[in-house]
Amino acid sequence: MAQEFTIKSDAIENKINQLLPSQGGFGAGVDLSASSMVIPVVDLTESATGSGLRQDLQTAVDYSVTTGSVASSSNTAINPGTGFWRLYGQVMLGNNTSADAGSIDITDGTTAKEVFRFVCLGESALSCFSYDKILFLRAGDSLVIRSNISQCQISYSYRQIADVTGNLVSPNNFSVI
Repeated sequence: MAQEFTIKSDAIENKINQLLPSQGGFGAGVDLSASSMVIPVVDLTESATGSGLRQDLQTAVDYSVTTGSVASSSNTAINPGTGFWRLYGQVMLGNNTSADAGSIDITDGTTAKEVFRFVCLGESALSCFSYDKILFLRAGDSLVIRSNISQCQISYSYRQIADVTGNLVSPNNFSVI
């Protein structure tokens, strides 16, 4: 059998008044109450019905991915469009004493902004590492992937994961049954 409790707390009442101003301070003679009865809450949102796609699955690599590489003191400009993009790949560095091996820049057509830098530490052996980044590009923005030394190769792949307003872009041919 459920028990009913009256709650007298100025802190709770003030918080409810702040969060729910339409309640008008409950008016005179209205008290907060609680019950020991458990009332289940059913979530009827899209994600609860199973029709939503988990974030990790939404960023999956698919057939629409674009790939490329840059090596030996060169660069390439990529203009995929506006929105949120997943950019990932590998960087291979040979032995070199130059600290500035390469970078990924976002440019607005006038000014380049370095957002990731790849650095050689004078290693005597080949080193390789992966990167996986989420980038936001505005109208007019593009990516420049730059290899600054002959012993640097940067491979890259990218796929749009959301448009400029944040609407998710599902993997190619994904559909909810």
